[in-house]
Amino acid sequence: MPSALRLRAAALTASAVLLSTVLAGCGDDAKDEDVTRQDLSWKACPAPDAAQGGGASPSPLPDDGEWQCATMKAPLDWSDPKGDTIGLELIRVRTTGAANERIGSLIFNFGGPGGSGVTSLPAFAEGYEKLRTRYDLVSFDPRGVGRSDPVLCENDQQLDAYFQQDATPDDAAERTQLVDNTREFNDACEDNSDKILPHLRTTDAARDLDLMRQVLGDDKLHYFGISYGTELGGVYAHLFPKRVGRAVFDAVVDPTQDPEQGSLGQAKGFQLALDNFAEDCVSQAEECPIGDSAQDVKDRIARLLDDLDRTPIQGIFPRQLTQTAATSGIAQALYSKDFWEYLTEGLEQAYDGDGRILLSLADSMNGRSDNGEYSNITPANVAINCADDKPRYDSAYVQRKLPEFRAASDLFGDYLAWSMLSCTDWAVPGAADHPDVSAPGSSPILVVGNTGDPATPYEGARAMVNALGKGVGVELTYRGQGHGAYDSKNKCVQGAVDGYLLDGKVPPTGTVCS
Repeated sequence: MPSALRLRAAALTASAVLLSTVLAGCGDDAKDEDVTRQDLSWKACPAPDAAQGGGASPSPLPDDGEWQCATMKAPLDWSDPKGDTIGLELIRVRTTGAANERIGSLIFNFGGPGGSGVTSLPAFAEGYEKLRTRYDLVSFDPRGVGRSDPVLCENDQQLDAYFQQDATPDDAAERTQLVDNTREFNDACEDNSDKILPHLRTTDAARDLDLMRQVLGDDKLHYFGISYGTELGGVYAHLFPKRVGRAVFDAVVDPTQDPEQGSLGQAKGFQLALDNFAEDCVSQAEECPIGDSAQDVKDRIARLLDDLDRTPIQGIFPRQLTQTAATSGIAQALYSKDFWEYLTEGLEQAYDGDGRILLSLADSMNGRSDNGEYSNITPANVAINCADDKPRYDSAYVQRKLPEFRAASDLFGDYLAWSMLSCTDWAVPGAADHPDVSAPGSSPILVVGNTGDPATPYEGARAMVNALGKGVGVELTYRGQGHGAYDSKNKCVQGAVDGYLLDGKVPPTGTVCS
């Protein structure tokens, strides 16, 4: 899965980018128009813009399946559905199956919040080829993301400086600097994006999903949500339980947690992933190059971060590798076991004074391209989280909570505790302590939890099942590593998911895949 994954008010996503484009005006030409009756004009997809992460236009799939893009109008304010509109960017590739085998559209949300589905779906589509035998594969840039009226805040140079700052302050001066920097970022978001900020709640995005379902011509929403996408799917099911078709939640957000509990859960999850990484390194047939034992691996990482707090090392010229960037890079590598070899190499180089690999991993986490431009994931992530989350924390509160976070993780505890400041002084009040996903009357929803998931810990899957309500959530466990399960290519997991989405076969709840 992409790195655009839900980070509850995480410090590493507590800044933003002012792009060269201007926020598209929310037009008033659609007043009295019924947006449910709009016809989408599908065309060849352009190259992703800076807000989407840049790059080339999506290549055809191996069977020459062509990608098509369109813009869907949606109300800016769902309490005024005939008022001003915004444009939501969609992407699709048509099914390979016969017309009489087609079920409908399968809509993906890959997480974040803030990830561009228009760029993510083509990047990972080959892994969903079997699902394409009966569905058109569809994704989108949610409101405030990518080409869908992106949230704009600070510019690229300011963001470079922001990510160099000390996100784990040790004294009063550093605490003041962190608070000031966060306030400056929040002010920039309000200055540049004030019109859209009040309309970025997940309930707004869920209503967009239902509009999308109607415009695409489906009676039911068939849906594949990953990470934050599981929260979006749960909110949709709560609002429209009778319209849920076949739905899968993978890498599941715990809908019962407030932001503090979510951050604490992530501290535990990333610590577990670090423990597993260290154990894996020393268990290899060849000598582990970064430690003689699992504890030695972790001790050396802790010493590296302490050293970087005092003296950064050379990263990617002219930028240095700071403690914050190194922590971010380590976290990025723990999202997937496929990245562990890069983490080992990056640590090995950092011990010799070369921080390029760890900084490159941090850049991937933060949405920075090689040319120095940042994608829209950072401002959108913060804006959506802060619109959703009611609690606001101050520096004194975080200081009181530090012992609990440090007990959860020596390495990530401070980092995730201080991340709770991200929504302090935000311009828009948050909606609730946590989302309501109760969905009585919904069709079954397959909920897949991974025991080694760092970002959305495994316990969230059971919490989602319970919160959805009796007879709705169907729990499936994958005993593996990384964020998410379907993309692990585990045949048991993929067989269960494919069987439900393609044939409507609901696996027994409590199924375990290894």
